[in-house]
Amino acid sequence: MANGTDSSRKISETRFTVVDTELTGLDAKRDAIISVGAVRMTGGRIEISDSFYRLVNPDKELKAPGVIIHEITSEDLLQKPGIDEVLAEFTGFYGSDVIVGYCVEIDMEFLNREMKRIFGAPIRNSVIDIYPLYEWARSRTFFEERTTTMPGRAKLYDIARHYDIAVNGAHNALVDAFITAQVFQRLIPLLSAAGITNMGELMRLCGRLKGGDRQGISSGISNF
Repeated sequence: MANGTDSSRKISETRFTVVDTELTGLDAKRDAIISVGAVRMTGGRIEISDSFYRLVNPDKELKAPGVIIHEITSEDLLQKPGIDEVLAEFTGFYGSDVIVGYCVEIDMEFLNREMKRIFGAPIRNSVIDIYPLYEWARSRTFFEERTTTMPGRAKLYDIARHYDIAVNGAHNALVDAFITAQVFQRLIPLLSAAGITNMGELMRLCGRLKGGDRQGISSGISNF
């Protein structure tokens, strides 16, 4: 498992770093990171006081549509550090934690582009995407009573509202990381109910979901 994650370790004992980024846009070749937010979890417990938030000077003018969404202006970033300094600090924060995010492939694409440029290698930690886990939970027949009202093909804030999670301050990287952590917190009991209690089982599930093997997953907990 990536970066030395112990496959036998219980999910309840595993340290997670839940991450979100704000970007100038979604073009991974031309756009840039303008903020990084993260919050620590141990199992299903969110360590509210153990968080990371930095604004990043992208050394380029921000686009108006993005400013409207994240409410960060070019003036806000003029005196902030560049991504090299921020990622050097961020690597010390997440360490060997399992990284968690919502549609996290986008965040990881931008983070790894810069990690490879700065340090010569991408982030090698295990990574969990909340969205396919949510879709998996929503579709499980043995969760039917609990999931019939869960919104389908939902955005992060739709899922948060379903769980009565406040979304005030949305599109701030730290706030969104905290919202994502709370959604993950709600999914952990569903994983346990399916017999998925250690990191090896969880990462095999995530791998199958990423590979689109939904038929294999739906065959039940005997696969784990």
